[in-house]
Amino acid sequence: MPSGRYFGFVIGGGLPAALAADWLTSAWDQNAGLYVGGPAASVVEQIVQEWLTDLLGLPADASLGLVTGTQMGSVTALAAARFRMLERSGWDVARDGLAGGPRIRVLVGAEHGAWLHVDGAFGLWAAASPRLRHLVRGAERADSWITDAHKWLNVPYDSALVLCADPDAHRAAMTVSASYLIQDDTRAVRDQVDWVPEFSRRARGFAVYAALRSLGRSGLAELVERTCDCARRFAQGVGELEGVEVLNDVVLNQVLFRFETDERTDGVLHAVQEAGEVWMSGTTWDGRRAVRVSVSNWQTGDEEIDLALEAFKKASAPASNAVELLGREHQARGRTQPQRG
Repeated sequence: MPSGRYFGFVIGGGLPAALAADWLTSAWDQNAGLYVGGPAASVVEQIVQEWLTDLLGLPADASLGLVTGTQMGSVTALAAARFRMLERSGWDVARDGLAGGPRIRVLVGAEHGAWLHVDGAFGLWAAASPRLRHLVRGAERADSWITDAHKWLNVPYDSALVLCADPDAHRAAMTVSASYLIQDDTRAVRDQVDWVPEFSRRARGFAVYAALRSLGRSGLAELVERTCDCARRFAQGVGELEGVEVLNDVVLNQVLFRFETDERTDGVLHAVQEAGEVWMSGTTWDGRRAVRVSVSNWQTGDEEIDLALEAFKKASAPASNAVELLGREHQARGRTQPQRG
């Protein structure tokens, strides 16, 4: 999975500096809940906030929380949205709870002062590239954003980022207090528990800091642009194979393609997976089977793309009907197994 030959599920690897920082994080064993518990963890998170808002073109005063993944990031951002929307309706959710409060609607396409939340799990990193940031133009106008550090930034799991343009709502929705805690009410320092649902947690900021520090602005842009170039190169090459249809305009780092039948698509993919030189996943698009290739590993370059293309060339060679038979057997096995939601 950390290999440059792994093209499944938008999974990055671990940059050497980020991996080393993650080891140190475990060795230091800081509880990154309060400034007083480990000032370095707090200070590093504040530096990460300053760097990220600049790199991603987001408001400089947007608040930051470091969470396990974008699912928890969405929980955090939507809790902030809930707090602010109810407050605007005259309801104090922290004091009065949810029962009896105004009803909340979740909309797609907000036009009447709604809270706009952007799920930029990996795509938000396009903003770090001068060549690609036009693809996310306007995202800075949202109220909250999430993105994974363990995808395109290539930070070890578990690491994701939630940012909020309304720090007061963010803090009000997340913070906890108790008489025995030592918290800074003046807000001169960063108490990390103010920004995430967890109190006891590892100091995720060190690995994110190390990744950004080692890459720099130009290195991060190069990583994003190179992997996108690799995706386009793969799409061009695989599109030249007999029976292949590339299904998307490859403007970022994703390629979706299929062969002329579902059986052949599944058969070729299964043969490539079994060969073990590269790995990617299958999916269903518009009612038909397809292959999904995600290029997001810092180690992926022309050599890995050539290897992937050669794997599909071999697997799809019309030497026999073995590939189509493999596809039928694969589908049949899938129909007999329980389906997960």
